[in-house]
Amino acid sequence: MSFVDVVVVGAGIAGLSCARALADGGARVRVLERGRVVGGRLASRRVNGRYVDIGAAYLVADDPAFVEQTESWHARGLARPWTDTLRVYPAGTDTRGPVRWAAPGGLRSLAADLADGLDVRLSASVASVESVSQHADAVVLAMPGPQALRLSPPPAITSAAASQSWLPVIAAVLTYPARSWTGLRGAFANDHPVLATVCDDGDRRGDAAPVLVAHSTAELASEHLDAPTRAGSIIAAAVGELLGITAPPEIEVHRWTYAQPEKASEAPYARDGQVWLCGDAFGRPRVQTAWLSGRAVASALLSG
Repeated sequence: MSFVDVVVVGAGIAGLSCARALADGGARVRVLERGRVVGGRLASRRVNGRYVDIGAAYLVADDPAFVEQTESWHARGLARPWTDTLRVYPAGTDTRGPVRWAAPGGLRSLAADLADGLDVRLSASVASVESVSQHADAVVLAMPGPQALRLSPPPAITSAAASQSWLPVIAAVLTYPARSWTGLRGAFANDHPVLATVCDDGDRRGDAAPVLVAHSTAELASEHLDAPTRAGSIIAAAVGELLGITAPPEIEVHRWTYAQPEKASEAPYARDGQVWLCGDAFGRPRVQTAWLSGRAVASALLSG
């Protein structure tokens, strides 16, 4: 094993899957996360005493290795099969697809499970790749390319990061006095000027809370990135019109500047010497892709 001391920058699903595989393979790993919690876009926020998923809406598992990971979470009560049926608007018809997985404790609980026992340092700012590379055999940047560029990475990483294109999203948590909709689990709002998706968080989490989570279009998010709270009432009005809900909800919003990669790389990661870049831009934009990308980096590092 050539790389025995690795620093992973970013404690989202890609960084944590990489760090977990490295640690299981015998490497020394430190995970540096600028935020106060792990998870990245596998995010859950506590609203009115319960966790609401405000980042990724669900998991889809069709790669054998990620299926095994998901089944492990399922066996320990951390994940549950949610639905294979979502509604599609404007037609309002249901469509079948792969099973979507959810988490009773919020999707961030799955990231916390991966982080368990690892050396994870929260609220840890990193000024540059150079500032951490001198203390490690390898540095893994587990983050969107635009964020990696801020760390002055080496040329091949700079090129790979600069080639990524990301779409923003504003997520709105809508808490209603009571459930007035029926039959909805989640929905895609195709060609809608405001909405991209709407998910029934009470159904997704399994506690029947009267909570919907709506994700905006990239266009709406771009207009309100500097003041995302202004988008909350716009999103709530659009959800009410779409689903026929008349009661006004309590509204909380979260801005995701880098929510979804628009262009995918065919490679599982980028590398320049001892510096690596991974995440869900390296394949179809899914939680599974980020997990696999981090694991691919770990495999390459462990094989030397």
